[in-house]
Amino acid sequence: MPSFKIIDLRSGIIEPEVHTEARSPEMAAEQALGLKLVRAGNPRNLVCRVYWQEATNTNMVRLYSKSEHPR
Repeated sequence: MPSFKIIDLRSGIIEPEVHTEARSPEMAAEQALGLKLVRAGNPRNLVCRVYWQEATNTNMVRLYSKSEHPR
């Protein structure tokens, strides 16, 4: 299973990173933060960045909270 580094961005001060193993960035964030997050969203709903490595590449995805107002 890949290892992920989760950076919580919800406060003005960047919180220490959390490391966890999971099958996907979304699952890693859910384990670390206890929230179900999505890859697309409004910048004001940004919750964290998740990093992982594959071979020599470092990957990153931004995860957002789901909108409370359905469209």
